[in-house]
Amino acid sequence: MNYKDFGLVNTRQMLSGALSGGYAVPGYNFNNLEQLQAIIQACIETRSPVILQVSAGARKYVGVEILTRMVQGAIKNFAPPVALHLDHGATFEICRDCIDMGFSSVMIDASDKPFDENVELSQRVAEYAHKHDVSVEAELGALAGIEDDKIGHENHYTNPHDVKRFVELTGVDSLAVSIGTSHGVYKMRNPDGKLRFDILHEIADNLPDFPLVLHGASSVPETIVAEINKYGGEIKDAHGIPADQLIKAHRMNICKINVDSDARLAFTAGVRKILSEQPGAFDPRVYLSAARDMMKEMYIDKNINVMGAADVY
Repeated sequence: MNYKDFGLVNTRQMLSGALSGGYAVPGYNFNNLEQLQAIIQACIETRSPVILQVSAGARKYVGVEILTRMVQGAIKNFAPPVALHLDHGATFEICRDCIDMGFSSVMIDASDKPFDENVELSQRVAEYAHKHDVSVEAELGALAGIEDDKIGHENHYTNPHDVKRFVELTGVDSLAVSIGTSHGVYKMRNPDGKLRFDILHEIADNLPDFPLVLHGASSVPETIVAEINKYGGEIKDAHGIPADQLIKAHRMNICKINVDSDARLAFTAGVRKILSEQPGAFDPRVYLSAARDMMKEMYIDKNINVMGAADVY
């Protein structure tokens, strides 16, 4: 099944535009219809391009037969470019599966393997993907925290001296780098609470004009966490990546920024608020609409004030 039949694009031109324009294309993960609706509505209102991201767990949860059709319906009459991307694909088989079912972009994440094995697997995926005009993201370095069922125990920063050789050997289209972010709602593992811009600067020098990706980049807004805790939640000491650091990053060749945890938090806050204020509510459309609205406002803010991606198309 060809992704172009769904109205999708791959990420090459999208990321190239971000690289030259000094903004970041948002990579937003989704797990259900309400998240997808919130992303699309926010990007329509801000005229922002978007990369819709699905992890292996989300793909299984939604159902492989439903997923592409759901996206096809959601992006009908959507003017800015949109890609459908596999996030953190761990094997050649799942990447091939997603390409064959209509994804326009895949990530092969072999960052937990030795360099040569990472190269071998990433190259294999890139060769297959490019036959179908699908773009490929790979990763060097590793993030702490939990992403789906993939667990990182500590940050392993990207070695700037490896990046050029890795890209040349694999032929991938973009590269996710580790400069101090973490998966989950407890980010900024560095003692000084800052991203390693020294590493990013060296990576960008070694890979000029090449699209770089930042994972684990949710901001974990204090207002949303406070809303969750106000209505019975117990999320303590959560902290994210400050917006000013993300803005600085996308002016240094980071042209795709991934956000997942912020949407989960906004969804949870919307549901908790409604069920607390309306304890008799039992219609899912009521509390899921509240969750969707909360996420939509968060995405709008991200597109305008963090990604700088509003009105670029």
